[in-house]
Amino acid sequence: MKEFDFIKRYLQTGADKDVVLGIGDDAAIVRPREGFDLCFSADMLLKDRHFFADVKPEDLAWKVLAVNISDMAAMGAMPRWVLLSAALPELDEVWLKRFCGSFFGLAKKFGVTLIGGDTTKGDMAFNVTIIGELPKGRALRRDAAVAGDDIWVSGRVGMAAAALNCRLKRCVLPDDVFAECEQKLLRPEPRVGLGLALLPFARAAQDVSDGLAQDLGHILTASGVGAEIWADSLPSLSVLKDILPRAQWLSYTLAGGDDYELVFTASESCRESVLAAAERCGVPVTRIGKINGECRLKVLDAGGRELELHSLGFDHFG
Repeated sequence: MKEFDFIKRYLQTGADKDVVLGIGDDAAIVRPREGFDLCFSADMLLKDRHFFADVKPEDLAWKVLAVNISDMAAMGAMPRWVLLSAALPELDEVWLKRFCGSFFGLAKKFGVTLIGGDTTKGDMAFNVTIIGELPKGRALRRDAAVAGDDIWVSGRVGMAAAALNCRLKRCVLPDDVFAECEQKLLRPEPRVGLGLALLPFARAAQDVSDGLAQDLGHILTASGVGAEIWADSLPSLSVLKDILPRAQWLSYTLAGGDDYELVFTASESCRESVLAAAERCGVPVTRIGKINGECRLKVLDAGGRELELHSLGFDHFG
C-alpha cells in the first residue's frame, strides 16, 4: 500500500459541518462556533518510551488519542478536531485496519473529527494535535487556585503505574489485579464530561499524566500557592494497598503517572456541587487535600506527619 492510498482509504472518513476544508489539501480550515474560545494541545508517544513494542494496535490507537482528549477535559473544553502524525515501519494493512478502527471509534465517542496530519516511514512514533472549544473566558486554568480551596481527584490513581512496574518486574501482582491495572494503563478514560460539568464552580484543574504530586505542583506554581495532601485519602484499587509495601504504593499513587484523571480545586462552599456534578457524570471524585499559602507541597499521613517524597513524577528526559 502506498502512503496516499492509506490516507484515502483509512483517514478520509466522516464529515463535520464546522470543517470548511478537511484532509486532502495543504491545510485544514475549521470554523469555531460563535462565543467560544479555541484550545490547542499536542502530545507525542514513542515506542519503548511511552508504549511497549508488543502493544496491540487497538490499545495503542486508543491511548494515542485519549491522552490528548484528556488535555481538553482538564481545560473544561469540548474536544472537536485532531491532527495525527505517525511514523510507521511499514504500511501493514491488517495492523492499520485495527489501529484506525479503534482510533475512529474513540473519536466518534467524543465527537472528534480528524482533519489532517502527516505520515512517514520510521520507528513507531505518534503525535496528535487536538483543538477544542469552550465558552469564552471560562477555561479551567492552572493559575486560578486560591488558599482555602479543596483539592479533588477523579477516579483512582496508581493503577497504571502498578501495571507498568509489574511489566518491568519491579513488583509482583496477582493476574487478576494486573489485568485490571493494565486496562487503566492501556485505555485511560478521558474525563470530558466531568471537566464540562466543573466549569461553573471549579477554579484550577490539570490532568494527571506525569504523577499526581508533580501535576498538582504545576497548579501550585502557576497559582503561587501551596498544598497539603492526605496520603490515606488517595483513591486507588484497595487491593494494591494490601499487596504493595506502603512506600511503593505511595510512589505509584503520587508519582506514577499515566492515570489521566483530573486533579482540581474548588471552594469549600462548592462541595455539594462537586459531588452532584460527579454523580451526574458517573465519575467518582475524592477530596484529598487543601490549598494553603505555604508555596510548597506537603504529603501528610493519618497522624499529620509529613512524608518524604523521593520522586514527584515522570521525568521526560530522565
